[in-house]
Amino acid sequence: MTNSIAELRDADTILVIGSNTTECHPVIGILLRQAAVAGTKIVVADPRKIDLTRHAVLHLQHRPGTDAALIDGLIREILAQGLEDREFIAGRTERFDDLKTSIEPYTPEKVEEITGVPAADLRTAARIYGEAGAASICYAMGITQHVAGTDNVKALANLAMVTGNVGKPSTGVNPLRGQNNVQGACDLGGLPNVYPGYQKVTDKALRKKFEKAWGRALSPTVGLTVTEAIAKAHTGELKALYVLGEDPALSDPNSTHVREALEKLELLVVQEIFPTESSNYAHVILPGVSFAEKDGTVTNTERRVRRTRKAVEPPGEAREDTRILLDLAARLGLPMDYAGPADIFDEIASLTPSYGGMSYARLEGEGLQWPCPTPDHPGTPYLHKDVFASGKGLFHAIPYAPPPERPDDEYPYTLSTGRMLYHFHTGNMTRRSAGLDAHVPEGAVEIHPRDAETLGLAQGDWVKVSSRRGTVRVKAEVSEKPSPGMVFMTFHFKEAAANLLTIDAFDPVAKIPEFKVCAVRLEKMAPPTEEDAADNRALSSA
Repeated sequence: MTNSIAELRDADTILVIGSNTTECHPVIGILLRQAAVAGTKIVVADPRKIDLTRHAVLHLQHRPGTDAALIDGLIREILAQGLEDREFIAGRTERFDDLKTSIEPYTPEKVEEITGVPAADLRTAARIYGEAGAASICYAMGITQHVAGTDNVKALANLAMVTGNVGKPSTGVNPLRGQNNVQGACDLGGLPNVYPGYQKVTDKALRKKFEKAWGRALSPTVGLTVTEAIAKAHTGELKALYVLGEDPALSDPNSTHVREALEKLELLVVQEIFPTESSNYAHVILPGVSFAEKDGTVTNTERRVRRTRKAVEPPGEAREDTRILLDLAARLGLPMDYAGPADIFDEIASLTPSYGGMSYARLEGEGLQWPCPTPDHPGTPYLHKDVFASGKGLFHAIPYAPPPERPDDEYPYTLSTGRMLYHFHTGNMTRRSAGLDAHVPEGAVEIHPRDAETLGLAQGDWVKVSSRRGTVRVKAEVSEKPSPGMVFMTFHFKEAAANLLTIDAFDPVAKIPEFKVCAVRLEKMAPPTEEDAADNRALSSA
């Protein structure tokens, strides 16, 4: 997040786009509800009628995959109404003329044609956002999990800069991270193209710095993303894979293809706290520990680094992830001498400028938000005050491009996937909670009442959902949350694995999969037999 979570309370307007906040980020969702009660105007842009729309002054229910057209239309209308921040644009940005040219076709009427959002609602949303003294944008994977995900984020940055809603409290472009410590993992080098602190592996001077610290020559070649690794495993180019805290067999798109790739590996190591769908393919399983069984730090969605402390001892043969990795490194010829997590964090601070002023002693209490470059620096609650890190903010021309797979006569419905409040990710932890699993024990496909009537479906009827990649059997949930023509499934349930259906098309820059748009057909079916139910998670068809 460019800004802090608490600042949302004081925003005049919050645009929530591609985020089912109250279900997927319930703590922040509570804060948004509180802000709405206190007078903050919340505008929700989402293809579904999510719970947060009850607290919004306006819901822009756009078609899945049309985010860029919607955002371009908002920017054009803000300019048409004279609500842009001319001083900010002139002093802190460049390439504004390129942006103006690119958005010219996106009139409210054209945007309505593309997105389904009424032109009048677009004009109202532009006025609400543009008139706000402090306007914040919150987004999540409904923006990023598209082939156009990188462009969608750039378009949101355009929107914030056009109105000057950057570099001051209660504004900014604020991604809500989908999992605990995703921010920290990225900060500390969990990406294939950078060292800790987003320092590029292709930069010779930076590479020399890390070679000196680590005592080894380092490759200048950018590595593989998760999705690229799976693809190369499928072709046989990648022979071994180490999976730590992830379940690609259930969470990655086109699961049949993923499982075939895992089967082809000569070595698959899975390090986990519970068995997963991916561990079914593992040659070696290493029992790791949960957050409550180890010391360390996490960095949350607002860039705040905080201590975590061991509350209980690991069970059985489970070992701290750090100890497993250190022992493995020693056996591979790279012994590392750390007394514990504090030593590791000291090294992080010495090599990562944005963490440079942090230490375990300074992280006591509320922790610190990066950048925190020196030991006397208080941390940074919001970014880009007075100046951008790269100088001036660049506007980007972001024309709308349709999703790679759209409905047709054979597959007439659009499937989007996501999470629900009661389960998390692949359900590997939450479905082991008796209370949560009792509350929502099985998956469902949300279908609009109009479509349910057309298909002869009632609540709880069994449906066969098919795409060009696979088929699953699941119960119908007749709901007005999706718009007509759209259906929605979570990916928490291995018995109704939504990612057997999703398309393995990727953002060309970030390599994020297109989880939010694929074409499917629905067919009413008789209740499955016991044999069908047992086989459902592996069911697929060409």
